[in-house]
Amino acid sequence: MDSITDIARTWLTDFFDNDTKKEIKHLMENDPDELKERFYKDLEFGTGGMRGVMGVGTNRINRYTLGKNTQGLSNYLKKTYTDNDLRVVIAYDCRHNSKSLAKTVAEVFSANGIRVHLFSELRTTPELSFAVKHIGCHAGIVLTASHNPPEYNGYKVYWADGGQIVPPQDGEIIAEINSLSFEDIKFDKDESLIHLIDEDVDEAFFDASVKNGSFDAKGKDNFKIVFTSLHGTSITAIPEVLKRAGYKNVTIIEEQAKPDGDFPTVKSPNPEEPEALSMAIKKAEEIGADMVVGTDPDSDRLGIAVRNLDGKIELLNGNQTMVLMTKFLLDQYKEEGFKGNEFIATTIVSTPMMQQMAKSYGVEFKTALTGFKWIGKMIKDFPNSRFIGGGEESFGYMVGDFVRDKDAVTATLLACEIAANAKANGSSFYKDLIDAYVEFGFYKEKLISITKKGMSGAEEIKQMLKDFKENPVNTVQGSKLLYIEDYNTSIVKNVQTGEEFTLHLPKSNVLIYETEDGTRIAARPSGTEPKVKFYISTNGKLDKAADYKSVNSQLDTKIEGIISELNL
Repeated sequence: MDSITDIARTWLTDFFDNDTKKEIKHLMENDPDELKERFYKDLEFGTGGMRGVMGVGTNRINRYTLGKNTQGLSNYLKKTYTDNDLRVVIAYDCRHNSKSLAKTVAEVFSANGIRVHLFSELRTTPELSFAVKHIGCHAGIVLTASHNPPEYNGYKVYWADGGQIVPPQDGEIIAEINSLSFEDIKFDKDESLIHLIDEDVDEAFFDASVKNGSFDAKGKDNFKIVFTSLHGTSITAIPEVLKRAGYKNVTIIEEQAKPDGDFPTVKSPNPEEPEALSMAIKKAEEIGADMVVGTDPDSDRLGIAVRNLDGKIELLNGNQTMVLMTKFLLDQYKEEGFKGNEFIATTIVSTPMMQQMAKSYGVEFKTALTGFKWIGKMIKDFPNSRFIGGGEESFGYMVGDFVRDKDAVTATLLACEIAANAKANGSSFYKDLIDAYVEFGFYKEKLISITKKGMSGAEEIKQMLKDFKENPVNTVQGSKLLYIEDYNTSIVKNVQTGEEFTLHLPKSNVLIYETEDGTRIAARPSGTEPKVKFYISTNGKLDKAADYKSVNSQLDTKIEGIISELNL
């Protein structure tokens, strides 16, 4: 195997630009550890496409690694389609270099004779997913690193149905990319094949979002919303969609409204983190707002904060918002009359409460690996079934199937419809959620994420997961272990009887323990960040809404006990 220095030297040929060569020479002479980090591996596709730190090297996001991706994808498109008028659409977010990288990707496609529809300015990921089908493209690309820190960027690939690439296509495309050398990239653009797009697609997307996310909610005139785009792309869509749906009392956090790849007002542009929404929550308390909504930079994830039983603004987690949004949609479909082919969906690390609701409403429940591409694949694989809605614990939700990825634009409108309607009926988003706990069981979850950066961090994550698998728990807070679900081997084992069952999902590095009382603990490496994640799910019986605080406290205590037992 070539040494890392030998691999780095291959980037010193005339094919690479002078700045790249200068930086590599500097690293060779002055920083061998950093050189190693840049070249010890090739960036790989994970749950959300290719994502990584920007910079020179095979393990970085740059014009060459993305150019190679695009060349491989171009070759694959030509082999897959006999259509001479191949078309792709490209969008990009607010991150540093996103616009220039999008231009590079467009140029490589054009150099391969592929027609490109390139958004003239930054746009949301859900609009990109929508545009693929709306324009009639064979594929789509969005340049984004979602909620990752400022030094990251990424490249997500969508197929003709508007969903992200999934097996077997992803493997075939990766094989095509891996068969290339960097010198195979065609950078000689054909400007005649690159067309800028903007308002026409915007209008169609806004109309579709309002159509799918609006349910004639009452009380819009008396419902106050505070919205923050966290310096990201949702500023181009959410205020307009809310306006068209009839919401007039929307306060935008102006300090966070301007797109900025440095995300200067937050530690992390991730609505999962309470700190990210602190400025919006403070404003909501000042003006007496009913709801806070914040989205990540590419607007596929949304965080919602609402007034709790004590009247204080409280950030909900992704499971909570998913549960209530799905229940609301189920109620709408039930009122229309179920046709018998409806289904809802979530992921294997999300709340089991979704399955309980599906049983209660008599609709099909489907579960997928982590990543919205798998939910998009369900819609594609079951064309005669009707997707109502679904989400995942990591703050993503999809309303219907007009967009084939998590969509914070339409989901924001849906959340506002639920909350405005509830307030008009003398309730609230929070109280409606508690009522759902009474009806279906009180499920409470917590995520523990542990960051381990770099080459050594990757090894630490690997070892932590190995230890978790090889040293299974016997009990969790006094409840005996019942099942071990190993998605690497596709086997579920009943540890009490020894019976084994087959998991009918693609293999994945996920291990889940389930105890007799329904407690679930899942572990997996993040597909988009240098993290290992532990998902804890507990449940209890809530006989009446008045008991909520005491049962909630009991579940919190139980979760803290689990965290202590696992030394997390």
